[in-house]
Amino acid sequence: MESTNNNNRLEQTLQDGKLYRHVNSLIVAHLRDNNLNQAASTVALATMTPLNVEAPPSKLLELVAKGLAVEKDEMLRGVSTAAFLESNRHAGYDSIAAPRAALDFSAMLDTKGSSKSFPKHETRHVSEHKNVARCARFSPDGRFLATGSVDTSIKLFEISKIKQMMLRDAGDGPVRPIIGTFYDHVQPINDLDFHPQNTVLVSGAKDHTIKFFDFSKTAAKKAFRVIQDTHIVRSVSFHPSGEFLLAGTDHPVAHLYDVNTFQCYLSANIQDIGLNGAINQVRYSSTGGMYVTASKDGAIRLWDGISANCGRTIIGAHGAAEATSADLTKDEKYVLSCGKDSTVKLWEVGTGRLVKQYLGATHTQLRCQAVFNDTEEFILSIDEATNEIVVWDALTAEKVARWPSNHVGAPQWLEHSPTEAAFASCGADRSIRFWKEIL
Repeated sequence: MESTNNNNRLEQTLQDGKLYRHVNSLIVAHLRDNNLNQAASTVALATMTPLNVEAPPSKLLELVAKGLAVEKDEMLRGVSTAAFLESNRHAGYDSIAAPRAALDFSAMLDTKGSSKSFPKHETRHVSEHKNVARCARFSPDGRFLATGSVDTSIKLFEISKIKQMMLRDAGDGPVRPIIGTFYDHVQPINDLDFHPQNTVLVSGAKDHTIKFFDFSKTAAKKAFRVIQDTHIVRSVSFHPSGEFLLAGTDHPVAHLYDVNTFQCYLSANIQDIGLNGAINQVRYSSTGGMYVTASKDGAIRLWDGISANCGRTIIGAHGAAEATSADLTKDEKYVLSCGKDSTVKLWEVGTGRLVKQYLGATHTQLRCQAVFNDTEEFILSIDEATNEIVVWDALTAEKVARWPSNHVGAPQWLEHSPTEAAFASCGADRSIRFWKEIL
């Protein structure tokens, strides 16, 4: 009964999120449009609402006037507004954009034809940290790249400036692609994510904290909000609405935070998780309807995005080895996972069935990633033994490319742009490299 009540409360909170976001937007727009710029900036920062949010002029005043009129009328008729408010709390996330068009795995997984060619890429060293470059993340629009390091720093790059730097005939002098560096953690950075709508970058670190940085303020070096977790934070992932944040930690269940209140929710449905279930990676699906975790106990687990209950566990997905990464396809029907057993695998969400296996790259030591390219036609990962980046055709599982990583030692992380044929690599040599298709 207690578990059911907790799930109902979580569902209610998720459904209330859209209403709170809308109210915050109206408040910020009202203050801004009435030249109360300092107040507008303060509210925007506190609620992570864009300062330039669009809203019809005087919309807040109009709604308040209508609400007061309705309240007065209902008082005269002896009717409470509680029922009205309750009926409007279940709108859900109808404003979430549909996933971008990508490969239809459902129709093509049995394809036996020839593999596609992976386009040639050029690469450039763009910067380096003072210690191991441990993680990287592109913004949802592909305009920015953030990297995190063992040296506790976060670097923010503008992709257009990286491309300008890579032009062979650039004659305007050196280009500096770094637009911001943040220093606010005291132990290594493990993962990063960008807010889906706002200029907010979030980081998770070994110091048990999750920190929020506003990168619209180029002079800012410190976080403007901090979540103090109880465990080492290994992975972070924003809900597509921006209202909630998942943290994968040394605890076997992902911590779900309301970013407005910082209230933390935990699923009670954890009976099958052993003592070594620390989470290496957590990722939301494209709509937020589910999320996936990859754990040290070798399991891949799928969780309901509303109830936070574990709906499916693939035990021993990578044998006795750790599952180091997991992500869902854009259609939410398949999970791509990587493990320290030197395999990359594709699983069917509905059945837990293994449908593809991508072999030929050794990864037994590092927290290795396997990632799709932007169209999901190809899968990229790392071969630790040869220090190469390996590419497979996603449908045929055939290796179609092996490239020297150009790092000293195998890269620690690969991250592909969500919008174009470009990716980033970073590693123990402290360097960050950018790769893009040769046009």
